[in-house]
Amino acid sequence: MLNGKFLSAPPTGVHRVAGALITHLDKVLAQGGQRRRWILLCPKDADGALPLEVIERRRVGRLTWQAWEQLELPGAARGEVLVNLCNLAPLRHRRSVTMIHDAQVFLTPDSYPAPFRAWYRFALPRIGRGSARILTVSDYSRDRLAQFRVASPEKIDVVRNGVDHMQPIVPDGAILARLKLTPGGYVLAAAGAQKHKNVGLLFRAFAAHALRGLALVVAGGDREAAFAAAGAPAPPGTIFAGRTSDAELRALYENAHCLAFPSTTEGFGLPPMEAMSVDCPTIVAPCGALPEVCGGAALYADERDPAAWAAAIQSLYERRLRLRLREAGRVRAALYRWEDSARRLMAIVEGVAERAGRGA
Repeated sequence: MLNGKFLSAPPTGVHRVAGALITHLDKVLAQGGQRRRWILLCPKDADGALPLEVIERRRVGRLTWQAWEQLELPGAARGEVLVNLCNLAPLRHRRSVTMIHDAQVFLTPDSYPAPFRAWYRFALPRIGRGSARILTVSDYSRDRLAQFRVASPEKIDVVRNGVDHMQPIVPDGAILARLKLTPGGYVLAAAGAQKHKNVGLLFRAFAAHALRGLALVVAGGDREAAFAAAGAPAPPGTIFAGRTSDAELRALYENAHCLAFPSTTEGFGLPPMEAMSVDCPTIVAPCGALPEVCGGAALYADERDPAAWAAAIQSLYERRLRLRLREAGRVRAALYRWEDSARRLMAIVEGVAERAGRGA
């Protein structure tokens, strides 16, 4: 059984991962040899679409969101292994496999509203104790979840994200005209206003005029007011793209001078790897899982130093460096395939089901 609560909400990074894993799991199952029936259980308001061939999608219950997940989903999945891919799970379903992407709510609590912070800090350790297995997306996240006693290290399996979802997408270059951008004339920041995303550092770098001639484009759901409210006012000329389609995002990656990603902690770091997969040079902070995931295919700049970021961005005018990063990025991105992740997920779930069947 798969928890489909995420299909009733606007897409987030975590939701995109869940959708990609389930879609590629369906493709693996369609190749034959599946050992059990897979069902995606959804609340009544789950309107999000997934292209599924083998996995059955089923609406159950009368409630929505957290109430559905905690009160109705356990009954619908009774006696089955329940796979939860978006951090949360029913607290009273013991035969669960739950993906907790990161420990950010413990590491950077100021990034989250108080009610969200309180719920996650209450729920995650209980989910960690109650689930049969915990999944996460990097060695770094596994170690942090263990550090904050969400789950013991031996109970946590790493299932890394894929990034090959960008390859079949046809870029929608109309977004460049809409935002009045020229190819190579802007730096892309794909992040929100949460404190740990550290976009304010880029604002300070661009406000210092060291990067005159380049625009800063911020892609994501948060607009200028959200950053100002978070204590990070944007300098004049900053362009807020808002939420973008995958086709628009690919066009922004492909035509950017670079992606700048100064996050102070990441469980994985999907935007840098997406950028690398489509030849966009990438600069990241040496923080969280970013060194683990990006390896030597990115430039690194101190997450506290706007001048270091300005210098790194300027260094990418050098042709040989750009070519080296593009080639290294393609090689690095090729390591992360959704089919591999889906097969690993399936093997873990099958193992839990087998142990449960033996009464272990």
